[in-house]
Amino acid sequence: MTGLRFVDVCAGAGGLALGLERAGFDPVLLLDNKPVACETLHMNRPQWDVREMDLLDFVPDEHPQTYDVDLLSAGLPRVKSSATAARAETEEEERLLQATVLLAYSIQPRAMIIENVPGLVDAEAFEPLRDFVRKELEHLGYRLHWFVLNAADFGVPQDRKQGVLVALKERYSDRFRPPVRTVMERVSVGRALRHSMAARGWSGADAWAARAITVAPTLVGGSDNRGGADLGPTGTKAAWARMGVNGGALADEVPGPELDSCPDMIKLTDAQAALLQGFPPDWLFAGRKTARYRQIGHASPPPVGNALGAAVAEALRDDRTRDSVGPRVS
Repeated sequence: MTGLRFVDVCAGAGGLALGLERAGFDPVLLLDNKPVACETLHMNRPQWDVREMDLLDFVPDEHPQTYDVDLLSAGLPRVKSSATAARAETEEEERLLQATVLLAYSIQPRAMIIENVPGLVDAEAFEPLRDFVRKELEHLGYRLHWFVLNAADFGVPQDRKQGVLVALKERYSDRFRPPVRTVMERVSVGRALRHSMAARGWSGADAWAARAITVAPTLVGGSDNRGGADLGPTGTKAAWARMGVNGGALADEVPGPELDSCPDMIKLTDAQAALLQGFPPDWLFAGRKTARYRQIGHASPPPVGNALGAAVAEALRDDRTRDSVGPRVS
């Protein structure tokens, strides 16, 4: 036990929390407003304190275990630029980001991690939001580090760029260094999924894997108000097609011998999508197929959370813990 404690809001399926756990952090509370996400967290970590609650209704005074934690983390719903979406469509995501920042007043963590769209880091459209964050957190003595990470640089077989804010109390800020890539060669879809494609005896698994030689396009969970699960918009589906994947729907199981003589493209399962997000094979997802896929598509890849957690832990730890904190190898 390192003694590093964190609160995770908008926890979703637990991707960021799992990564932070691997980096040596122990959660004191996880918060999400979706019952199916909370069920997923309970299934995988029954010992975690998971609360089904809207972030906007969360009052830290009613949860004193959240006070003075080392880290407040949030993989928030993606904010939208008012230039590309109606104002009403941008308000909820902005309110959640603002509410997370304002939690710093009562929780007073030594560090914060907020993960969102890459544009939040430097796009002109998001300057008002960055200005809000800057004023509120600098007033409390935090120093801000904005940067963009690509999950593919951390062994995740997916081209997934994430905008990240790490804010640390001033005494720790100079020690912080953003994570550096952990793999020199990116993991292809074929390499990541070849074993699962062959699990039911499909003879075409090796040939398919040899064709799927790039990382996956960004997985998109989609809106709860949309129809069934698919792998993304038209351009994304075209990229999948070049790898021999039908991105228009998900399969209920991996290919079997019935496809040995079939030249058509195969479909991925939601479990394979989870592998492409960097989840371990034993991480379970609650709900029906579409609900499972949406949780997966919205998640923050655990290997990125691990790298972020290790970088924050390095900045926070003192001489007594200097040799005991670091990323856990799964």
